[in-house]
Amino acid sequence: MFADLTPLRTSADYRRLWFGSTVSWVGQGMTALAISLQVYDITGSAFSVGLVGLFSLVPLVVFGLYGGAIADTVDRRALGLVGATGAAVLSAALAAAAFAGFHRVWFLYAIVALQAVCGALNSPARSAMIPRLIPPEQLRAANALNSMVMTFGTLAGPSLGGVIVGFAGYQTAYTIDALAFSASLYAMWRLPSMPPERTGAKRASVLDGLRFLGTRPNLRATFVSDLFAMILAQPKALFPAVAVLWFGGDAKTTGLLVAAPAFGALLGGVVSGWQGRIRHHGQAILVSVAAWGLAIAAFGLSRNLWVGLLCLAAAGYADTSSMIFRNTMMQVAAPDEMRGRLQGVFIVVVAGGPRLGDFVAGSVADLSSPGVAITGGGLLCVLAVGVFALYARGFRRYDAHDPQP
Repeated sequence: MFADLTPLRTSADYRRLWFGSTVSWVGQGMTALAISLQVYDITGSAFSVGLVGLFSLVPLVVFGLYGGAIADTVDRRALGLVGATGAAVLSAALAAAAFAGFHRVWFLYAIVALQAVCGALNSPARSAMIPRLIPPEQLRAANALNSMVMTFGTLAGPSLGGVIVGFAGYQTAYTIDALAFSASLYAMWRLPSMPPERTGAKRASVLDGLRFLGTRPNLRATFVSDLFAMILAQPKALFPAVAVLWFGGDAKTTGLLVAAPAFGALLGGVVSGWQGRIRHHGQAILVSVAAWGLAIAAFGLSRNLWVGLLCLAAAGYADTSSMIFRNTMMQVAAPDEMRGRLQGVFIVVVAGGPRLGDFVAGSVADLSSPGVAITGGGLLCVLAVGVFALYARGFRRYDAHDPQP
């Protein structure tokens, strides 16, 4: 029933990578909140705080594809070291500026953009390393453990960052983040060299990666099914409104609504052992995405806060289940020389899809109501998955014991 810890027990290299990722994700969460708080302190403008997300999103989307192509060309350990070193230097620069009393919004925006570039280089390299560190039968368990790292960092990092900024200032939060990246650097340094398996191959191309994805229906279906959930049933932009209109709450209520899916996602990683008995990963992804849609639709009908939080937690659990199977399919069914580029596409989809979903939800809510936008979007997600399942017969039959891309 619970998460399979076999990859941590059997592979010292994976254990180092996992521990370094855990520390760095918490540090990133701290810094993300600290920067938002500092921008607001300087400007007093919510719009200026919103621009932080834009300055992070654009480089992540633009450089995500290229980071994946680079990861298929060079030693992935070396690329990971470059990305982690850059992130550590940027955190140190934030700390130095805070200690020196240099408070400029443009400087914070520039740091955020450069951090996104480092992440776009580091993340595909890290993900593409994992199949080289553990055997294929342990990849699903490793992806479940990785999902716990990301979710824990998302939950604990901002909370810890708010406490540290409140008691010790921005400079302390940024310094701790720089030290956290030092742990990640150490873990990366201890890994073996991981050059491309196909020596003498031509330089990796982003377009070649997209063409490869276009000719591999099962891998392509993992992205399409995920887009159904992120675009059609993404209620996050409406949380501030429904917190007031439905539950008579305030900012604290909005915080609970934001935290509920993350809590469910963390639970999805902790209680993931049963997934090892599932062979048909395509079916599991379709069921998980449909479960997300149903949970979001139920949330749209709820007017009791605790029922609503339970629905959102269930949605988060379903989302993590889908992510575990999607990542496992990409790592097992794709050849090594394409894994970096597929992870780059994954970054672009995960970064851009929810933003498009926020726009769709906000537009529909403005034209009708939040209830119509949330419940209608959830049901439309279920309908889209059902229609797609009829079309993607090969995806439904995908067998983990005989993976076909």
